[in-house]
Amino acid sequence: MKNSLYKLYKQQICQELFKEFNYKNIHEIPKLLKITLNRGLKEAVQNTKTLEKSMEEFASITGQKPIITKSKKSIAGFKIRDNMPIGLSVTLRREKMYNFLNKLIHLSLPRIRDFRGISTKQFDGRGNYNLGLKEQLIFPEIEYDNIDKIRGLDIAIVTTAKSDRESLSLLKKFGMPFQIQ
Repeated sequence: MKNSLYKLYKQQICQELFKEFNYKNIHEIPKLLKITLNRGLKEAVQNTKTLEKSMEEFASITGQKPIITKSKKSIAGFKIRDNMPIGLSVTLRREKMYNFLNKLIHLSLPRIRDFRGISTKQFDGRGNYNLGLKEQLIFPEIEYDNIDKIRGLDIAIVTTAKSDRESLSLLKKFGMPFQIQ
């Protein structure tokens, strides 16, 4: 069973982008490659329970087990040693990527307090979009009673678009709620 966003992309968005940017070849049409979710955990140095709790949250949000990112070198000022766990990362592709994007657009982002849309200034110049969330409570899988501390996470949406304008058009057609400027 294919995801509704993937069907929308194949049946409608591809043709619209092909006409809008006058591509000569269908392989030039931008598409989603992957979505990565990251969280830095400075508390994990002293307390390993925060790492376990965050792993459970990421697994419930994405449906995929996160990998633990470890420090590359020692930094005495931050009390970090080599190979200490300092964060989590999940890379979503294909079906899980479209499922997560659908949930992000239609369920999670509208649950943000005083939500007026996300900024269009978060593109990196190469067609990728980065989004920082301040709390994990916007995801419907997270129960408020099971939270020990509110933590944020970073979401990077990687596309094959060559410019920010193409990527913005692609994400708007998926229904991403950008601010009106």
